[in-house]
Amino acid sequence: MIYTKTGDKGSTSLVGGTRVPKYDIRIETYGTVDELNSYLAVVAEHLMPISGLHYEQIKKIQRELFVVQTLLATEDEMLYAKLPQLPVTAIADMEAAIDVMETSLPKLQSFVLPGGSMASAHCHVARCICRRSERLCVKLAAEQTISTEICIYLNRLSDYLFLLSRMILKIEGKEEQYWHSGE
Repeated sequence: MIYTKTGDKGSTSLVGGTRVPKYDIRIETYGTVDELNSYLAVVAEHLMPISGLHYEQIKKIQRELFVVQTLLATEDEMLYAKLPQLPVTAIADMEAAIDVMETSLPKLQSFVLPGGSMASAHCHVARCICRRSERLCVKLAAEQTISTEICIYLNRLSDYLFLLSRMILKIEGKEEQYWHSGE
């Protein structure tokens, strides 16, 4: 059965069985990463018909985010060490993807207004969820022991999603909209 009734009184279990309130910063953090992962499914579905490469990158990121969620849901250091970890190359791989996109896009002269197409707009929403995940991760790291790579990974992911939103518009042949003060 999907329902266990163990959370009916406002608590839930971390990996390893420790029960904590559902408002615990650890729950909030990995729950927001879960929200990001789910929203990336929307981004991926919009990418499938326009860019197989970026679709596959998003699917890889989703798999890595499951690892992040599991690690964030684990406070027991002995158990943590036995769990799957982010690939050693995860951050470098993302930086390489960022570099490829950045070299094929025009330099920014102004802030980009989110939107331009449905796929690009969804990518911006995912970027905002990623930034919230990162802020929560930094807060959690200030209170408890977590891997610094997780916060770095989320920071790079938000950069990746920003550039992907721009790349999508380029692939679709659409113009970026820029913000100008005083308009």
